[in-house]
Amino acid sequence: MITSSANLHNSMPVRTGGSPLEQAQAGMILLHGRGATAEDILSLAPELSLNKTILLAPQAAQNTWYPQRFSAPLENNEPWLSSAFQVIDRLLQRLNSAGIPTESAVLLGFSQGACLALEYAARHPRRYGGIAGLSGALIGPTGIERMSSGDFEQTPVFMGCSDVDPHIPLERVEYSARFLEQMQARVSMRIYPGMGHQVNMDEIQAVREMAHALES
Repeated sequence: MITSSANLHNSMPVRTGGSPLEQAQAGMILLHGRGATAEDILSLAPELSLNKTILLAPQAAQNTWYPQRFSAPLENNEPWLSSAFQVIDRLLQRLNSAGIPTESAVLLGFSQGACLALEYAARHPRRYGGIAGLSGALIGPTGIERMSSGDFEQTPVFMGCSDVDPHIPLERVEYSARFLEQMQARVSMRIYPGMGHQVNMDEIQAVREMAHALES
């Protein structure tokens, strides 16, 4: 088990897809789930049908962004969680340095990656091109005290999840949506009866529309 933050996600590769960076008009950071890979989440690229967007998919160390459940005490998921936030920081800076502002960048995650995307955004509220949390919720135990003084400036946020997801309780998804709305995010939440823990085509379409708006 890795215990030093120096040897965590920062040394892991980043897979790319979509438009070359120098030609891209927008960017999307794709965060895979626990036990999965960057290649796994990049497999969504053909379904997204993006022409002017670079896709950046970082790989988590040992295929996990943090070791415990998303609802565990925050300290139990350190230093992994802080290292994962640093990865997102670096990728946004990479886009910014190439002339793609954060308001033209989408954070997309599935499962553990969705929790990471939502939690990163909640801690760094500003205008993004969009945030998509597929089968995820904010990280931390129920009842944790959170600051809600930031402003997302009407950033579009899509959250999709099953009502019987075995990993993400529905009430945590609903709480996360309300919290982001308090910070002026424009949240669309869709709950799919009996779906299980997976991504469906309706969610793909919602993300596609979010990203296409940045390419127009």
